[in-house]
Amino acid sequence: MVSSNALEAQIIASAEALAPDLVELRRSIHAEPELGLHLPATQRRVLEALSGLDLEISEGRSLSSVTAVLRGEKPGPTVLLRADMDALPITEAVEVPYRSTNGAMHACGHDLHVAGLVGAARLLAEHRSELAGNVILMFQPGEEGHGGARLMIDEGVLDAAGGRPVAAYAIHVGNAPRGIFLTRPGTVTASSTHLTIDLEGHGGHGSRPHETLDPVPIAAEIVLALQSYTARRFDSFDPVVISVTNLTAGTGADNVIPGSAQLTGTVRTVDPNTLSRIEEELPRLVEGIAAAHGLVATVALDTGYPSVVNDEATALRALETLRHAFGPRVVEVPRPTMGAEDFSYVSQQVPTAMILLGAAPTDEAAPNHSPDAAFDDSVLGDQAAALALLALDALTVSSRDGSETEHP
Repeated sequence: MVSSNALEAQIIASAEALAPDLVELRRSIHAEPELGLHLPATQRRVLEALSGLDLEISEGRSLSSVTAVLRGEKPGPTVLLRADMDALPITEAVEVPYRSTNGAMHACGHDLHVAGLVGAARLLAEHRSELAGNVILMFQPGEEGHGGARLMIDEGVLDAAGGRPVAAYAIHVGNAPRGIFLTRPGTVTASSTHLTIDLEGHGGHGSRPHETLDPVPIAAEIVLALQSYTARRFDSFDPVVISVTNLTAGTGADNVIPGSAQLTGTVRTVDPNTLSRIEEELPRLVEGIAAAHGLVATVALDTGYPSVVNDEATALRALETLRHAFGPRVVEVPRPTMGAEDFSYVSQQVPTAMILLGAAPTDEAAPNHSPDAAFDDSVLGDQAAALALLALDALTVSSRDGSETEHP
């Protein structure tokens, strides 16, 4: 029997040796990003990268997902490791040899997530004899607004090994300092709600605005009012973010005042009660501003992803496991991020720990979802090792605590 310290050292060393292959895989995915739920080229690369590992592999029916089950040589429970695979509709501005040229971009690091999970699969396969249970590898399309995690759950990913996982883990890269792991027990991401505001007035000639009900200045007034609303109506320790990300009005002619305008954006909260309050108050605010100028406003708030809530025991155990392997590079953060993630659907059904891994190539790296976003893929060895160690630890602890289940 290999000691836990020796096994940890072996996995970290093996991950370092794997890193060049993982970097090559990541860059090939980066150069050909795909959007949404259907990612045939990415799916093909994943299947090729997993070939020869003695896995039980299935492909999605309604999306191009890959689910792979790795069974250990000893009976035990199941854990799940997840990577999202889709890109964003952003034209890449970063000048690298593997730069995307198809109008899409891996601006959120999902290409690293895929390569990191492939690395974890290889590491775990190498140590199958030490594995007391099963590992579900969840390669998921459609995280960027398409709810791919929920679709994979509907298609049975959580039951792929024959029993529900006792823990699920995901590592998400970001522009924190390179090699730093960050997580916390409890709420770790915000919920997201899609906001749409339609303004109806009536248009006319640009030289005679008094004969119109011009929606453009009212739209601008609403944008500013929403910022005052969040800053002055909510406790600063109860974070709320409202961002108007799209404002549409006009025909392109500079002498035509349009008759309508539309604003869309996102609402982020971490407290469900706060969201309920916004759903009641925000339409009233917007409709009142429009009515004061003679326009009619229609407001829609469409619930998106709920918050990812890390299970307290699972997150604390993850922090302990990672600190043992990576020392002071592991940090417990005091508050959630205002980003949203559909790993939340997994966290609603399975004890989860979602972890951020810093991959900033410079001290002033651009944020995720920017055309200038860049990630240092030298973190891939640590990412793969961390996922493998988390899976091994969860299976060991669960088996020792009597959560053992026989192979189906």
